[in-house]
Amino acid sequence: MADALPLWSVVLLPVLLVVVTWATVAFDAALTARAAGGPSGVGAALAVPVRETARLLVGQRRRTVAADVVLGRVGGAVLPVAALLAAAVLPWGRLPVADLDVGVVWFNAMEVLAWAAVWMVGWGSNSALALVGGYRFVAQGLAYELPHMFAIITAALGAESLRVTDIVDAQQDLWFVVIMPVAFVVYLLSAAAMTFWGPFDAPVSRDVAGGAAAELSGIDRLVFAGGRWMLFVAAAAMAVPLFLGGGGGPWLPAWLWVAVKTAAVLALLVWLRRKVPTLRMDRWTEFAWVVLIPATIAQALVVAIVVLQRGGM
Repeated sequence: MADALPLWSVVLLPVLLVVVTWATVAFDAALTARAAGGPSGVGAALAVPVRETARLLVGQRRRTVAADVVLGRVGGAVLPVAALLAAAVLPWGRLPVADLDVGVVWFNAMEVLAWAAVWMVGWGSNSALALVGGYRFVAQGLAYELPHMFAIITAALGAESLRVTDIVDAQQDLWFVVIMPVAFVVYLLSAAAMTFWGPFDAPVSRDVAGGAAAELSGIDRLVFAGGRWMLFVAAAAMAVPLFLGGGGGPWLPAWLWVAVKTAAVLALLVWLRRKVPTLRMDRWTEFAWVVLIPATIAQALVVAIVVLQRGGM
């Protein structure tokens, strides 16, 4: 059983999460600039998050008539807090900041906070389009959460533990992505849906003028957007210990393997964002309930049979 990292690592966790988020935003900006025919060098890409942060910090906050300011701002602040708490159980190498016995359950609970956060932002703005965006995310959450939970529990079932480090240790001989490919794919889809990313960005899409974030400006928009990106990074990084063997690998140290694998997952999701158009809520909901849920249940049953046979040997 692995021990958690020292208490001082709690201070480094938000710094590490912000740095990885910054690099991800820069990569996305570089792809955007390349597609638009603009400068796509490393320096220009790395400057984009800094420039956007500075612009929003000096921007004036906008407030609609009769808006619930406290509710909206608390909702926006919940996103980065939830991302940080979710990242606490991620092994950044061999050990996480908090090696909880129920690490998988903790991670999923922090993700669920995003439901309340986005809805609170949409409702608090007292704007029709923002409210539509908030309810779109609730509908999207109802569609992705069950497949998402089944995918996570399948990995926990394969390791016979809810502790994230135990799941990593169970993959010393074979990564779970090999024996649980359906759960891995469903997890990536649900991770994108959870952070309203790529084809699942209907809650903040242009047809409703930005949806839940339509009335946000200045530092409010910065906190909301930063929280969304941080949650996206945490969700993508969780695929590494669940399905990709964590820090396991030859030659390189564990922390570097985690970095390489996390970067690969993030690059895949950022790339897919440009290849798949935004999905309509009704089509995504139908696909999730008709295809994804039965597929993840079947995958979990197969893994359960394997575990039972292994226990009887």
